[in-house]
Amino acid sequence: MSVIPTREKIAEILLIEDNVGDVLLTKEAFRHTHFKYNLRIAKDGDEALKILNRSGTDNEFPLPDLILLDLSLPKIDGREVLERIKSNSDLKDIPIIILSGSDAESDMTSSYNLHANSYVVKPDNFDDFKEIVASIENFWFEKYTSSTSDKTLH
Repeated sequence: MSVIPTREKIAEILLIEDNVGDVLLTKEAFRHTHFKYNLRIAKDGDEALKILNRSGTDNEFPLPDLILLDLSLPKIDGREVLERIKSNSDLKDIPIIILSGSDAESDMTSSYNLHANSYVVKPDNFDDFKEIVASIENFWFEKYTSSTSDKTLH
């Protein structure tokens, strides 16, 4: 695992999440981080794959440095999205963190078998959610001290 550098560039994060409440919690939790980022939202698996397949070409959204993926998605399930990303030679090295409401061992096992980098059960409250995002920051991102005005959300 290598740390994603954020001193010289803005971290590109793709959140694949259909629940509006969870999207808002994620956005708010990321506002408490200490690195520059763009947070792009895909509301279903189909939209996520379209974004990823267009990324990096024709000035579209750059390939993400990190993907946060819910398993329960409309159109294309999160497991299938994970499998397609990890089987694509252009995308397979992007770290994927599963953010799921499920604490079922079978979901965790299947996610790791499909090469997810981490599996996190979504917490019930905002403080715990902030802690999870802080853990993601500490593990995956190089620290950058900046003002919140450096952060952009999409």
